[in-house]
Amino acid sequence: MHEQIEDYLHYLRVERGLSDNTIKSYRQDLQEAGAFFDKHASSLKKIDQFVILNYLETLQQQHKARNTIIRVVSTLRRFFQYLVQFNVIKDDPMLKVDSPKKAQTLPDVLTVTEVNQLLSMPDVHKKLGVRDRAILETLYATGLRVSELVNLKLGDLHLPMNLLQTIGKGDKERIIPISDVAIDWLNQYMKTTRVQLLSGKPNTEYLFLNAHGRQLTRQAIWQMIKKYVHQAGIKRHVTPHTLRHSFATHLLENGADLRIVQELLGHSDISTTQIYTHVSHKHLTEVYNKFHPRA
Repeated sequence: MHEQIEDYLHYLRVERGLSDNTIKSYRQDLQEAGAFFDKHASSLKKIDQFVILNYLETLQQQHKARNTIIRVVSTLRRFFQYLVQFNVIKDDPMLKVDSPKKAQTLPDVLTVTEVNQLLSMPDVHKKLGVRDRAILETLYATGLRVSELVNLKLGDLHLPMNLLQTIGKGDKERIIPISDVAIDWLNQYMKTTRVQLLSGKPNTEYLFLNAHGRQLTRQAIWQMIKKYVHQAGIKRHVTPHTLRHSFATHLLENGADLRIVQELLGHSDISTTQIYTHVSHKHLTEVYNKFHPRA
């Protein structure tokens, strides 16, 4: 099965143009499934729905998250469709395998106080502290995905109009308002820190740079946030996406229209955005229980 997996991944990369991160995720799911199938079926043609259901049951026994199993089912479904399409196998065993229902989990959201604590952590008397403050302010002010943030270029900023543009999932461009506070930190970063980081190094249009004057990575942003979360004494798991969740939730809690939040986040389907209404309703219940005399 290893050869077929590699052929499929090559097809996804060359013919479908999928990203390296997506390919990596598919590879891991397929290699783990392939190791199981090799032990329970003598060939690809012998893999039927019972072998696949046995594998999914094994994942459940390993206490894999439901959404992880859903992703595995989706990966296997595409893989076997590919095998049928290119006449590697005749029958698709996934046609008889149902996908588990997705578990709706509420996203982790910081309170406004926690956000303010986090944003105040960078030492802005240091050049990288100014950069880090500008990054945190931009993430919270715009709800950008971290991949969108690291790919921002100078030409994407329209600060006199309080706007920036980005290319999101599906290569969809969107225009996002940005607050005056975030703009102030961006201007300070560009006029001081960014100039210093580029001193004597090749020029680049990427907005946020590392200490070597090159484009920041998603991993570097994650590590930076992890450091400041620890310094702020916030006792919860916080990632760059947590600021995106907090951005959306705080907007809704303060009366923003769901459709507007959908546009700001770049969601193609409003059902993806609706999860934040559950978070907002949870907040309303907490406020009610805290302050109503009969609660």
